[in-house]
Amino acid sequence: MLDIRVVRERLAAVAAGAALKRIPVDLDRLLALDDERRRLIRLVEDATAEQRTRSKGLGKLDPAAREAELAALGELKTGIKQGEEALAAVQAEFDALMLRVPNIPSAEVPPGADDRENVEIKRVGTVAAVDFERQDHVELGRRLGILDVERGVRLSGTRFYVLRGAGALLHRAVLNFAYEHMIAKGFEPFEVPLLVRDAAMVGTAYFPGGEEQAYRLERDQLNLVGTAEVPLTAFRGGEILEASELPLRMVARSACFRREAGAAGKDTRGLYRIHQFEKVEQVVVLPADEEASRLEHQAILRNSEEVLAALGLPYRVVNVCGGDLGLSQVQKFDIETWMPSRGGYGETHSASRFHDFQARRLDLRYRDEQGRKLFCHTLNNTVIASPRILIPLLELYQQRDGSVLVPPVLRPYMRGLEVIEPTTA
Repeated sequence: MLDIRVVRERLAAVAAGAALKRIPVDLDRLLALDDERRRLIRLVEDATAEQRTRSKGLGKLDPAAREAELAALGELKTGIKQGEEALAAVQAEFDALMLRVPNIPSAEVPPGADDRENVEIKRVGTVAAVDFERQDHVELGRRLGILDVERGVRLSGTRFYVLRGAGALLHRAVLNFAYEHMIAKGFEPFEVPLLVRDAAMVGTAYFPGGEEQAYRLERDQLNLVGTAEVPLTAFRGGEILEASELPLRMVARSACFRREAGAAGKDTRGLYRIHQFEKVEQVVVLPADEEASRLEHQAILRNSEEVLAALGLPYRVVNVCGGDLGLSQVQKFDIETWMPSRGGYGETHSASRFHDFQARRLDLRYRDEQGRKLFCHTLNNTVIASPRILIPLLELYQQRDGSVLVPPVLRPYMRGLEVIEPTTA
Protein backbone atom coordinates (compact mmCIF):
# COMPACT_ATOMS: atom_id res chain seq x y z
CA MET A 1 0.00 0.00 0.00
CA LEU A 2 1.19 3.50 -0.77
CA ASP A 3 1.25 6.28 1.81
CA ILE A 4 -1.65 8.65 1.09
CA ARG A 5 0.87 11.48 1.28
CA VAL A 6 2.78 9.88 -1.59
CA VAL A 7 -0.45 9.64 -3.57
CA ARG A 8 -1.06 13.36 -3.04
CA GLU A 9 2.52 14.49 -3.63
CA ARG A 10 3.15 12.22 -6.63
CA LEU A 11 -0.35 12.05 -8.05
CA ALA A 12 0.80 12.19 -11.69
CA ALA A 13 3.29 9.35 -11.12
CA VAL A 14 0.66 7.22 -9.36
CA ALA A 15 -1.83 7.79 -12.18
CA ALA A 16 0.79 7.06 -14.84
CA GLY A 17 1.85 3.90 -13.02
CA ALA A 18 -1.73 2.65 -12.81
CA ALA A 19 -2.16 3.33 -16.52
CA LEU A 20 1.10 1.51 -17.33
CA LYS A 21 -0.05 -1.50 -15.29
CA ARG A 22 -3.53 -1.25 -16.81
CA ILE A 23 -5.08 -1.25 -13.33
CA PRO A 24 -8.11 1.03 -13.01
CA VAL A 25 -8.31 3.09 -9.83
CA ASP A 26 -10.42 6.15 -9.02
CA LEU A 27 -7.84 8.54 -7.59
CA ASP A 28 -10.27 11.49 -7.59
CA ARG A 29 -12.64 9.53 -5.38
CA LEU A 30 -9.74 8.50 -3.14
CA LEU A 31 -8.63 12.08 -2.60
CA ALA A 32 -12.20 13.24 -1.98
CA LEU A 33 -12.59 10.50 0.63
CA ASP A 34 -9.33 11.53 2.26
CA ASP A 35 -10.53 15.14 2.46
CA GLU A 36 -13.80 14.05 4.03
CA ARG A 37 -11.99 11.67 6.37
CA ARG A 38 -9.71 14.43 7.59
CA ARG A 39 -12.66 16.79 8.04
CA LEU A 40 -14.58 14.23 10.10
CA ILE A 41 -11.54 13.40 12.22
CA ARG A 42 -11.11 17.08 13.10
CA LEU A 43 -14.84 17.45 13.77
CA VAL A 44 -14.92 14.46 16.13
CA GLU A 45 -11.67 15.41 17.87
CA ASP A 46 -12.76 19.04 18.36
CA ALA A 47 -16.20 18.02 19.62
CA THR A 48 -14.68 15.44 21.98
CA ALA A 49 -12.24 18.02 23.36
CA GLU A 50 -15.11 20.49 23.84
CA GLN A 51 -17.18 17.82 25.59
CA ARG A 52 -14.32 17.05 27.96
CA THR A 53 -13.71 20.71 28.80
CA ARG A 54 -17.37 21.55 29.37
CA SER A 55 -17.94 18.42 31.47
CA LYS A 56 -15.21 19.52 33.86
CA GLY A 57 -17.05 22.81 34.50
CA LEU A 58 -20.40 21.25 35.41
CA GLY A 59 -19.67 21.31 39.14
CA LYS A 60 -19.29 25.11 39.16
CA LEU A 61 -22.71 25.80 37.66
CA ASP A 62 -25.93 26.53 39.54
CA PRO A 63 -28.73 23.93 39.16
CA ALA A 64 -30.57 25.72 36.36
CA ALA A 65 -27.42 26.38 34.33
CA ARG A 66 -26.21 22.86 35.00
CA GLU A 67 -29.44 21.36 33.64
CA ALA A 68 -29.16 23.43 30.47
CA GLU A 69 -25.50 22.49 30.08
CA LEU A 70 -26.32 18.80 30.48
CA ALA A 71 -28.85 19.08 27.69
CA ALA A 72 -26.28 20.80 25.49
CA LEU A 73 -23.72 18.13 26.30
CA GLY A 74 -26.26 15.48 25.36
CA GLU A 75 -26.67 17.09 21.95
CA LEU A 76 -22.88 17.31 21.64
CA LYS A 77 -22.57 13.61 22.49
CA THR A 78 -25.15 12.76 19.84
CA GLY A 79 -23.23 14.82 17.31
CA ILE A 80 -20.00 13.04 18.22
CA LYS A 81 -21.65 9.65 17.75
CA GLN A 82 -23.03 10.68 14.37
CA GLY A 83 -19.62 12.01 13.37
CA GLU A 84 -17.93 8.75 14.44
CA GLU A 85 -20.44 6.72 12.44
CA ALA A 86 -19.91 8.88 9.38
CA LEU A 87 -16.14 8.65 9.84
CA ALA A 88 -16.29 4.84 10.11
CA ALA A 89 -18.17 4.60 6.81
CA VAL A 90 -15.79 6.99 5.03
CA GLN A 91 -12.74 5.28 6.55
CA ALA A 92 -13.95 1.85 5.38
CA GLU A 93 -14.38 3.05 1.79
CA PHE A 94 -11.07 4.91 1.94
CA ASP A 95 -9.21 1.84 3.24
CA ALA A 96 -10.77 -0.42 0.60
CA LEU A 97 -9.79 1.96 -2.19
CA MET A 98 -6.26 2.41 -0.83
CA LEU A 99 -5.74 -1.34 -1.09
CA ARG A 100 -6.52 -1.09 -4.81
CA VAL A 101 -3.99 1.65 -5.58
CA PRO A 102 -1.06 0.04 -7.43
CA ASN A 103 2.56 0.59 -6.51
CA ILE A 104 4.51 3.07 -8.63
CA PRO A 105 6.58 1.11 -11.15
CA SER A 106 10.23 1.77 -11.80
CA ALA A 107 11.11 3.98 -14.75
CA GLU A 108 12.83 0.88 -16.17
CA VAL A 109 9.54 -0.99 -16.59
CA PRO A 110 8.73 -1.17 -20.31
CA PRO A 111 5.26 -0.45 -21.70
CA GLY A 112 3.17 -3.36 -22.92
CA ALA A 113 -0.17 -5.10 -22.55
CA ASP A 114 0.82 -8.63 -21.52
CA ASP A 115 3.66 -11.15 -21.30
CA ARG A 116 4.10 -11.14 -25.07
CA GLU A 117 5.57 -7.64 -24.74
CA ASN A 118 8.07 -8.40 -21.97
CA VAL A 119 11.55 -7.29 -23.00
CA GLU A 120 14.37 -9.81 -23.20
CA ILE A 121 17.46 -8.79 -21.26
CA LYS A 122 19.71 -11.76 -21.90
CA ARG A 123 19.74 -15.32 -23.16
CA VAL A 124 21.94 -18.00 -21.58
CA GLY A 125 22.78 -21.46 -22.93
CA THR A 126 21.91 -23.21 -26.16
CA VAL A 127 19.66 -26.11 -27.04
CA ALA A 128 21.71 -29.11 -28.12
CA ALA A 129 20.79 -30.48 -31.53
CA VAL A 130 19.57 -34.11 -31.63
CA ASP A 131 19.11 -36.51 -34.50
CA PHE A 132 15.83 -37.89 -33.23
CA GLU A 133 12.34 -36.53 -32.63
CA ARG A 134 11.92 -35.37 -29.03
CA GLN A 135 8.90 -36.63 -27.12
CA ASP A 136 7.06 -34.15 -24.93
CA HIS A 137 7.24 -34.63 -21.16
CA VAL A 138 3.77 -36.20 -20.95
CA GLU A 139 4.49 -38.94 -23.46
CA LEU A 140 8.03 -39.36 -22.16
CA GLY A 141 6.82 -39.59 -18.58
CA ARG A 142 4.15 -42.13 -19.52
CA ARG A 143 6.64 -44.37 -21.34
CA LEU A 144 9.10 -44.14 -18.48
CA GLY A 145 6.38 -44.92 -15.94
CA ILE A 146 7.14 -41.77 -13.93
CA LEU A 147 4.16 -39.50 -14.74
CA ASP A 148 0.48 -40.45 -14.68
CA VAL A 149 -1.83 -37.61 -15.66
CA GLU A 150 -4.85 -39.82 -16.36
CA ARG A 151 -4.98 -41.28 -12.85
CA GLY A 152 -4.23 -37.88 -11.33
CA VAL A 153 -7.29 -36.46 -13.09
CA ARG A 154 -9.33 -39.45 -11.97
CA LEU A 155 -8.30 -38.80 -8.37
CA SER A 156 -8.72 -35.04 -8.21
CA GLY A 157 -9.92 -33.54 -11.49
CA THR A 158 -8.31 -31.58 -14.28
CA ARG A 159 -4.81 -30.13 -13.84
CA PHE A 160 -3.79 -32.79 -11.33
CA TYR A 161 -1.16 -35.49 -11.84
CA VAL A 162 0.78 -38.27 -10.11
CA LEU A 163 4.57 -38.54 -10.09
CA ARG A 164 5.91 -41.96 -9.26
CA GLY A 165 9.19 -43.84 -9.01
CA ALA A 166 12.08 -41.93 -10.54
CA GLY A 167 9.68 -39.08 -11.38
CA ALA A 168 8.95 -38.52 -7.70
CA LEU A 169 12.67 -38.81 -6.92
CA LEU A 170 13.55 -36.26 -9.63
CA HIS A 171 10.91 -33.86 -8.29
CA ARG A 172 12.37 -34.16 -4.78
CA ALA A 173 15.94 -33.95 -6.05
CA VAL A 174 15.37 -30.62 -7.80
CA LEU A 175 13.72 -29.12 -4.73
CA ASN A 176 16.36 -30.43 -2.32
CA PHE A 177 19.21 -29.21 -4.50
CA ALA A 178 17.72 -25.70 -4.77
CA TYR A 179 16.93 -25.57 -1.04
CA GLU A 180 20.46 -26.54 -0.03
CA HIS A 181 21.91 -24.12 -2.59
CA MET A 182 20.14 -21.24 -0.82
CA ILE A 183 21.12 -22.40 2.65
CA ALA A 184 24.75 -22.49 1.51
CA LYS A 185 24.33 -18.86 0.41
CA GLY A 186 23.37 -17.84 3.94
CA PHE A 187 19.58 -17.87 3.72
CA GLU A 188 17.78 -19.05 6.85
CA PRO A 189 15.70 -22.17 6.16
CA PHE A 190 12.02 -22.17 7.14
CA GLU A 191 9.10 -24.57 7.27
CA VAL A 192 5.96 -22.46 7.04
CA PRO A 193 2.19 -22.97 7.38
CA LEU A 194 0.33 -23.77 4.19
CA LEU A 195 -2.86 -22.23 5.58
CA VAL A 196 -2.87 -18.52 6.39
CA ARG A 197 -5.39 -15.96 7.59
CA ASP A 198 -6.74 -13.22 5.37
CA ALA A 199 -4.43 -10.67 7.01
CA ALA A 200 -1.38 -12.39 5.50
CA MET A 201 -2.98 -12.47 2.05
CA VAL A 202 -3.96 -8.79 2.28
CA GLY A 203 -0.57 -7.87 3.70
CA THR A 204 1.31 -9.43 0.80
CA ALA A 205 -1.19 -7.87 -1.68
CA TYR A 206 -2.76 -11.10 -2.93
CA PHE A 207 -6.08 -9.86 -1.51
CA PRO A 208 -8.11 -7.99 -2.58
CA GLY A 209 -8.02 -8.94 -6.22
CA GLY A 210 -6.64 -12.46 -6.12
CA GLU A 211 -9.44 -14.21 -4.27
CA GLU A 212 -10.48 -16.19 -7.36
CA GLN A 213 -7.04 -17.77 -7.58
CA ALA A 214 -6.94 -18.95 -3.96
CA TYR A 215 -8.33 -22.12 -2.44
CA ARG A 216 -10.28 -20.98 0.62
CA LEU A 217 -11.53 -22.90 3.65
CA GLU A 218 -14.61 -20.86 4.53
CA ARG A 219 -15.38 -22.83 7.67
CA ASP A 220 -12.00 -21.92 9.18
CA GLN A 221 -11.52 -18.56 7.41
CA LEU A 222 -8.14 -19.73 6.13
CA ASN A 223 -6.50 -19.82 2.69
CA LEU A 224 -4.12 -22.31 1.11
CA VAL A 225 -0.98 -20.47 0.04
CA GLY A 226 -0.04 -20.14 -3.61
CA THR A 227 3.57 -19.43 -2.61
CA ALA A 228 5.71 -19.46 0.53
CA GLU A 229 6.22 -15.74 -0.11
CA VAL A 230 3.03 -15.12 1.85
CA PRO A 231 3.97 -16.66 5.23
CA LEU A 232 7.65 -15.70 4.90
CA THR A 233 6.98 -12.02 4.17
CA ALA A 234 4.25 -11.84 6.83
CA PHE A 235 6.38 -13.70 9.41
CA ARG A 236 7.48 -10.52 11.24
CA GLY A 237 4.41 -8.46 10.38
CA GLY A 238 3.25 -6.10 13.12
CA GLU A 239 6.74 -5.98 14.62
CA ILE A 240 9.45 -3.34 14.86
CA LEU A 241 12.80 -4.85 13.96
CA GLU A 242 16.16 -3.49 14.97
CA ALA A 243 18.39 -2.24 12.15
CA SER A 244 21.00 -4.78 13.25
CA GLU A 245 18.60 -7.62 12.34
CA LEU A 246 18.44 -6.58 8.70
CA PRO A 247 18.64 -7.87 6.10
CA LEU A 248 16.48 -10.92 6.73
CA ARG A 249 17.20 -13.56 4.08
CA MET A 250 14.75 -16.43 4.28
CA VAL A 251 14.08 -19.51 2.18
CA ALA A 252 11.23 -21.99 2.42
CA ARG A 253 10.18 -25.07 0.53
CA SER A 254 6.43 -25.57 0.48
CA ALA A 255 3.50 -27.04 -1.35
CA CYS A 256 1.56 -24.39 -3.30
CA PHE A 257 -2.05 -24.32 -4.46
CA ARG A 258 -3.63 -22.18 -7.20
CA ARG A 259 -7.08 -22.42 -8.70
CA GLU A 260 -5.92 -21.07 -12.08
CA ALA A 261 -9.30 -19.39 -12.50
CA GLY A 262 -9.76 -18.01 -15.98
CA ALA A 263 -7.14 -20.33 -17.45
CA ALA A 264 -9.57 -22.74 -19.10
CA GLY A 265 -8.20 -23.92 -22.42
CA LYS A 266 -4.77 -22.39 -21.74
CA ASP A 267 -1.65 -24.54 -21.26
CA THR A 268 -3.85 -27.52 -20.50
CA ARG A 269 -1.44 -30.28 -21.47
CA GLY A 270 0.94 -31.71 -18.93
CA LEU A 271 2.66 -30.03 -16.02
CA TYR A 272 2.85 -26.39 -17.06
CA ARG A 273 -0.29 -24.96 -15.44
CA ILE A 274 -1.49 -27.09 -12.54
CA HIS A 275 -3.34 -26.68 -9.25
CA GLN A 276 -0.77 -28.19 -6.88
CA PHE A 277 3.02 -27.94 -7.00
CA GLU A 278 6.03 -27.33 -4.78
CA LYS A 279 8.33 -24.38 -4.73
CA VAL A 280 11.49 -23.18 -3.06
CA GLU A 281 11.02 -19.45 -2.45
CA GLN A 282 13.50 -16.80 -1.35
CA VAL A 283 12.32 -13.69 0.51
CA VAL A 284 14.45 -10.74 1.61
CA VAL A 285 13.54 -7.96 4.05
CA LEU A 286 15.77 -4.89 3.83
CA PRO A 287 16.07 -1.37 5.25
CA ALA A 288 14.27 1.30 3.22
CA ASP A 289 17.06 1.97 0.74
CA GLU A 290 16.44 2.23 -3.01
CA GLU A 291 19.95 1.29 -4.08
CA ALA A 292 20.12 -1.64 -1.64
CA SER A 293 16.82 -2.92 -3.06
CA ARG A 294 18.13 -2.71 -6.62
CA LEU A 295 21.29 -4.60 -5.73
CA GLU A 296 19.35 -7.25 -3.82
CA HIS A 297 16.98 -7.67 -6.75
CA GLN A 298 19.93 -8.58 -8.95
CA ALA A 299 21.32 -10.87 -6.25
CA ILE A 300 18.16 -12.95 -5.86
CA LEU A 301 17.91 -13.17 -9.64
CA ARG A 302 21.49 -14.53 -9.76
CA ASN A 303 20.64 -17.12 -7.10
CA SER A 304 18.03 -18.66 -9.38
CA GLU A 305 20.22 -18.38 -12.46
CA GLU A 306 22.91 -20.32 -10.61
CA VAL A 307 20.46 -23.18 -10.06
CA LEU A 308 19.50 -23.28 -13.74
CA ALA A 309 23.16 -23.13 -14.78
CA ALA A 310 23.94 -26.05 -12.46
CA LEU A 311 21.09 -28.00 -14.04
CA GLY A 312 22.41 -27.17 -17.49
CA LEU A 313 19.15 -25.67 -18.72
CA PRO A 314 19.05 -22.87 -21.32
CA TYR A 315 17.03 -19.84 -20.25
CA ARG A 316 16.42 -16.17 -20.81
CA VAL A 317 15.67 -13.25 -18.49
CA VAL A 318 12.96 -10.73 -19.35
CA ASN A 319 12.04 -7.34 -17.92
CA VAL A 320 8.31 -7.62 -17.28
CA CYS A 321 6.19 -4.96 -18.99
CA GLY A 322 3.60 -2.79 -17.26
CA GLY A 323 0.57 -4.79 -18.35
CA ASP A 324 2.09 -8.01 -16.97
CA LEU A 325 3.18 -6.39 -13.72
CA GLY A 326 1.07 -6.91 -10.62
CA LEU A 327 -0.47 -4.38 -8.27
CA SER A 328 2.38 -4.55 -5.78
CA GLN A 329 5.61 -4.74 -7.77
CA VAL A 330 7.99 -1.89 -8.49
CA GLN A 331 9.76 -4.10 -11.01
CA LYS A 332 9.82 -7.78 -11.89
CA PHE A 333 12.19 -9.99 -13.84
CA ASP A 334 11.00 -13.34 -15.13
CA ILE A 335 13.26 -16.23 -15.96
CA GLU A 336 11.95 -18.37 -18.80
CA THR A 337 13.44 -21.80 -19.46
CA TRP A 338 13.51 -23.46 -22.87
CA MET A 339 10.81 -26.11 -23.24
CA PRO A 340 10.95 -28.06 -26.54
CA SER A 341 7.31 -29.17 -26.40
CA ARG A 342 6.21 -25.53 -26.19
CA GLY A 343 8.53 -24.52 -29.00
CA GLY A 344 9.91 -21.69 -26.89
CA TYR A 345 10.66 -20.38 -23.44
CA GLY A 346 8.25 -20.94 -20.56
CA GLU A 347 8.19 -18.88 -17.36
CA THR A 348 9.75 -20.70 -14.41
CA HIS A 349 10.81 -17.89 -12.03
CA SER A 350 9.63 -14.40 -11.05
CA ALA A 351 11.89 -12.00 -9.15
CA SER A 352 10.07 -9.00 -7.66
CA ARG A 353 10.86 -5.97 -5.57
CA PHE A 354 8.17 -3.98 -3.76
CA HIS A 355 9.87 -1.16 -1.82
CA ASP A 356 7.67 -0.63 1.30
CA PHE A 357 4.37 -1.57 -0.41
CA GLN A 358 3.95 -4.93 1.35
CA ALA A 359 5.57 -3.72 4.56
CA ARG A 360 3.00 -0.94 4.99
CA ARG A 361 0.15 -3.41 4.63
CA LEU A 362 1.86 -5.78 7.09
CA ASP A 363 3.00 -3.02 9.48
CA LEU A 364 6.53 -4.39 9.13
CA ARG A 365 8.93 -1.73 10.41
CA TYR A 366 12.45 -1.31 11.73
CA ARG A 367 14.16 1.21 14.00
CA ASP A 368 17.11 2.87 12.27
CA GLU A 369 20.27 4.18 13.91
CA GLN A 370 18.62 7.55 14.58
CA GLY A 371 15.74 5.83 16.35
CA ARG A 372 13.22 6.48 13.56
CA LYS A 373 10.64 3.80 12.84
CA LEU A 374 10.58 3.14 9.11
CA PHE A 375 8.85 0.61 6.88
CA CYS A 376 11.05 -2.14 5.47
CA HIS A 377 11.60 -3.01 1.82
CA THR A 378 10.73 -6.54 0.64
CA LEU A 379 11.74 -8.71 -2.30
CA ASN A 380 11.17 -12.29 -3.41
CA ASN A 381 12.03 -14.76 -6.14
CA THR A 382 11.39 -18.36 -7.03
CA VAL A 383 14.47 -20.54 -6.56
CA ILE A 384 12.80 -23.49 -8.30
CA ALA A 385 9.24 -24.67 -8.89
CA SER A 386 8.45 -28.30 -9.57
CA PRO A 387 7.04 -30.16 -11.39
CA ARG A 388 7.07 -27.34 -14.00
CA ILE A 389 10.87 -27.46 -14.13
CA LEU A 390 10.60 -31.17 -14.96
CA ILE A 391 9.29 -30.19 -18.41
CA PRO A 392 12.69 -28.92 -19.66
CA LEU A 393 14.63 -31.45 -17.58
CA LEU A 394 12.85 -34.43 -19.12
CA GLU A 395 12.57 -33.04 -22.63
CA LEU A 396 16.13 -31.73 -22.94
CA TYR A 397 17.88 -34.64 -21.21
CA GLN A 398 16.05 -37.39 -23.11
CA GLN A 399 18.08 -39.82 -25.19
CA ARG A 400 17.41 -41.53 -28.48
CA ASP A 401 16.26 -44.72 -26.73
CA GLY A 402 13.66 -42.82 -24.70
CA SER A 403 15.67 -42.81 -21.48
CA VAL A 404 16.51 -39.59 -19.63
CA LEU A 405 19.91 -38.63 -18.23
CA VAL A 406 19.91 -37.24 -14.71
CA PRO A 407 21.94 -34.00 -14.45
CA PRO A 408 25.11 -34.72 -12.42
CA VAL A 409 24.21 -32.23 -9.64
CA LEU A 410 20.98 -34.12 -8.96
CA ARG A 411 22.42 -37.63 -8.79
CA PRO A 412 23.36 -37.43 -5.09
CA TYR A 413 19.65 -36.79 -4.40
CA MET A 414 18.54 -39.64 -6.70
CA ARG A 415 20.18 -42.50 -4.77
CA GLY A 416 22.93 -42.43 -7.37
CA LEU A 417 20.58 -42.94 -10.32
CA GLU A 418 22.23 -41.64 -13.49
CA VAL A 419 19.68 -42.63 -16.13
CA ILE A 420 15.88 -42.93 -15.89
CA GLU A 421 14.78 -45.88 -17.97
CA PRO A 422 11.34 -47.34 -18.73
CA THR A 423 9.73 -49.39 -15.96
CA THR A 424 6.66 -51.64 -15.92
CA ALA A 425 3.46 -49.56 -15.48
